Amino acid sequence: MVSIKALLFDFGGTLDGPTHWLDRFLTQYRATGIEIGRDELDPAFDHATKTGYGASRVIARFRLTDLVRFLVGQQIEHLRANGPELIRQMIANADSKQRHRIVEEITGSFVRETKDGLAESKTLLMGLKSHFKLGVVSNFYGNLDAILEEAGMLHLFAAVADSSKLKLFKPDPGIFTATLKSLHLESTEAAMVGDSLDKDCAPAHRLGLRTVWYNAHPNGRGDGEGVADFTISSLKGLININW
Repeated sequence: MVSIKALLFDFGGTLDGPTHWLDRFLTQYRATGIEIGRDELDPAFDHATKTGYGASRVIARFRLTDLVRFLVGQQIEHLRANGPELIRQMIANADSKQRHRIVEEITGSFVRETKDGLAESKTLLMGLKSHFKLGVVSNFYGNLDAILEEAGMLHLFAAVADSSKLKLFKPDPGIFTATLKSLHLESTEAAMVGDSLDKDCAPAHRLGLRTVWYNAHPNGRGDGEGVADFTISSLKGLININW
């Protein structure tokens, strides 16, 4: 078996913590007193994400707080226009100062949680860097380099594949092959680590990469059979894999 020379990581829900961004936003909304379900928030989350992808030239200069504030603002506006009736009424009845407070509270809590997750991952990556080339492959907004630099992590990565810069979005295999090309590696010499079976593990597995499913919340998420070579419940589990 070919030895693994590089570990590629997803960003959101992987390097910054074991929870998908939608679920983390959901927790923060509820903490501000907005009782909303996951299925109710999902369309606003999706709208904000797609709007962010389309605004990558503007977002390219954003650091983490500006990015999250932008996304939350887009979510709130979508909920005000298209959300469940009670949510629409609550947001419509709030004045501009109240809406600003909601955006700032959600943004602040989300950013603090993200920074804590990145700090924990940074310690692990510093140890892994002595054994592997490291890379990030993420569906992001054109400012992933800036986010990693702000976190003091950019120097750890030999490759950063930001989908908005490459105009290639997972699960498109092109984003993986472009990353491998930049690292001068064959697919069999790399492993992909991510929290999504569909966007991280499945396309990477089809290309011949070794795949690691980061499944910190196993209930009801399947078993990864056929697309994940390994399953871990914490990034620290990477240390125990016999590559």
